[in-house]
Formats: sequence, C-alpha cells, structure tokens
Amino acid sequence: MNLEKLKDMEAEFLTFYPTGFEDAKFFPTMKKFNPSKLEEFTKENLKKENFSNPNLVVDAFFKIIQKSVLVSLFDKLKFRDMLANLTSYEKDMLSIELYELLHGNQKNGFEGLVEFLAQYNLAKWTIISVVLYYNDRQVEYFIKPTTTKNVLKYFEIKDLVYKPTPSFEFYDAYKKVLNEMKKNVDKSVSFDNAAFTGFLRIGME
Repeated sequence: MNLEKLKDMEAEFLTFYPTGFEDAKFFPTMKKFNPSKLEEFTKENLKKENFSNPNLVVDAFFKIIQKSVLVSLFDKLKFRDMLANLTSYEKDMLSIELYELLHGNQKNGFEGLVEFLAQYNLAKWTIISVVLYYNDRQVEYFIKPTTTKNVLKYFEIKDLVYKPTPSFEFYDAYKKVLNEMKKNVDKSVSFDNAAFTGFLRIGME
C-alpha cells in the first residue's frame, strides 16, 4: 500500500477544504447524503427482535435500498421487481440471511445473501454492502465497484483482486486495508466510512 500517495491526497484535499466534509463548499453534497437518518431507520427496523416478522424485515430492506442515494436507480427498480414476486417462503429465506449478516455469523450471512440474490441477477456489491454500512457506519463499508477498483490500482494494493461477484473474503480483506488507511488521515475526512471512501474517490479524480 502506498501511504505516501494517501498523505499527499489528504494534504491537497485539506488545502481546498480545510475542515474536510464540514467545509461550507461541501454543504449541498453532505445535505443530500445525510446518512444518519437512514442509519437510524436501519438500526430500528432491522433490530434482532423484528426478525420474528420476515415481512417487516424484507419491507425494511426494500426501503433502505430505495431511500439510499448510494444505490443506482436501475438496481432499485430491479430490486423492487424481485421483491414483488417473492413467495412467503422466499421472504423467510431472505430474512434469515439478513439476520446472519447483521446479527449472527457475518460470513455465512454474506455468502447466503449473495447466493439468494444471484438467482435474480442482483448479487451486487452495492446492494449487499449498503445494508451493512447503514447498520454500522463506523465499522462497515459501502462498496462501490469503480471506486474500489481505482483504490486498489492507485494505492498499489497488489494482494487484492476485485471481482464483480461479491465475496466475504474480499470484503473482509478490503475492510482491513481501508481501516489501515483511515488510521493515517485526519478525522475530518474519516468520521464516517462512506465519507472516507468518498474522500478517496474525490482525491483520485
């Protein structure tokens, strides 16, 4: 990993935006992003006790996808169409994978969700990582494919290979890389994990 490039990027970014994402120039962008509301919604609606009602859980998952500015309109429409055709049994299965992802064995939940969504061509990094991110913005990351590929290339992270099909192994390893990078920058650009990867994207551009 090339930490020198990261420090140069940070210095340049803070020259333009001295208070990071709190800078006045960023206000319109950050207002649109506003992840705290969706985090609150996710934590409340996908808490452990709600999983006794799979319909409630699946509906909450749908709303998180629909409300998030991080997910493309195309994926939102595909996701909506998929849910409209799910049977009660399939909703139960989806709910079980979500429970594992958020409250049980994360690896099993991640892989189970990939397998479930793959049937509908919806096993996408954005859909799987967005619910993880909103459930814990300080620990989990939203994975945007283009940004991820660029980060690996730009910072010369040679031991990780991005693939379009999500895998827990990659997510776990990439998370460790991002955490290491985050430790080396100012809090004004790393107060939130999506803000941090947003800073990397802006810096690379």
